Amino acid sequence: MPSALPSGDPVPEDGSLPASALAGLGEQPFGIYVHVPFCTVRCGYCDFNTYTAEELGGASTAAGASRTTYAQAAIAEIRRARRVLGDVDLPVSTVFFGGGTPTLLPAEDLASVVGAVAAEFGLVPGAEVTTESNPDSVGPAELATLREGGINRISFGMQSAVTHVLATLDRTHDPLRVPSVVEWARSAGFEQVSLDLIYGTPGESLADWETSLDAALACAPDHVSAYSLIVEEGTALARRVRRGEIPMTDDDDHADKYVVADERLTAAGLGWYEVSNWARDDASRCRHNLLYWTGGDWWGAGPGAHSHVGGVRWWNVKHPAAYADRLAAGLSPAHAREVLDDESRRVERVLLELRLRDGLGADALDEAGKAAVPDLVGRGLLDVRGGRLVLTQRGRLLADGVVRDLLP
Repeated sequence: MPSALPSGDPVPEDGSLPASALAGLGEQPFGIYVHVPFCTVRCGYCDFNTYTAEELGGASTAAGASRTTYAQAAIAEIRRARRVLGDVDLPVSTVFFGGGTPTLLPAEDLASVVGAVAAEFGLVPGAEVTTESNPDSVGPAELATLREGGINRISFGMQSAVTHVLATLDRTHDPLRVPSVVEWARSAGFEQVSLDLIYGTPGESLADWETSLDAALACAPDHVSAYSLIVEEGTALARRVRRGEIPMTDDDDHADKYVVADERLTAAGLGWYEVSNWARDDASRCRHNLLYWTGGDWWGAGPGAHSHVGGVRWWNVKHPAAYADRLAAGLSPAHAREVLDDESRRVERVLLELRLRDGLGADALDEAGKAAVPDLVGRGLLDVRGGRLVLTQRGRLLADGVVRDLLP
């Protein structure tokens, strides 16, 4: 089942925020995340808050648990967000549909959510509007409707080009379909196309990983995300590892494959801008994710979605039916929240900004952290560029250890 929500402080029934959280609204980019919790099948490695029709059971007739009515529940929360955030001029810079598989909803429904965001908040000129998609969940007609509905960036969950690797991950799409959906997206007018890859799956050889990289690059994507497989407790994959059916993932294998990915992607003209992300140019970077990594403000709509505004973070109830019921009753769907103090925000800044190619400003470190910098530079893990700390390739491989040294 999906992972548990963290504990936190109670949220007012109307979802109102402290005045301190609202004070700086509009001073930096603002984003909207929309979580679509539906999947056709549950992948063995996934611990996201997602549900198949079988898992929803009888609840699938409830408004928020039905694909046919889900968009209306998300729109209701977007309207609530506008009321909670008040009258401040707050045009949205980025919208991101994640999941789950957002494109299991009718394309018209996703477009209607974009329309609701535009009606309630407005969109900045050139706003980035992204949807994730599985390669087998869209065709030319759906892609054309998505593009006409204001979605201009799409991220396909390719994961691998090798059949036996996809089978281990419980991915059901035909890898030969990926070039077709990328071509269809281009024909529909999508300005940015991204491919998601996973490396380090048990049984994946280095040659398998190179095959996947070559297949991804043959599609000429604007952006590639490449993540090492993590075996999360409670997932089907973790149970298979525990039973000895497949081996545990290997850190050295992950490191070797990361280096190969970085070299291949860089040679193809995609530069890293975050530890696990490469882009054709600055315009191809995922602006929505950059908002997360730089401590920006965003509202997360949907069951289990997380939000952050002005140092207050909150998260919604998990189950789609409970989510819709709370909205229908005129209540906030938030489950709990936390107010971040200055030290917590500083620590998060170090954790997140250090992952970026733009680096971390040295002003974020305390004296003990600053004292650790010369040793990290000497060990070839950090470069100092104009007062900013930037991970080397070796530093990216050991990023968690670098963070521990900078936050003693």
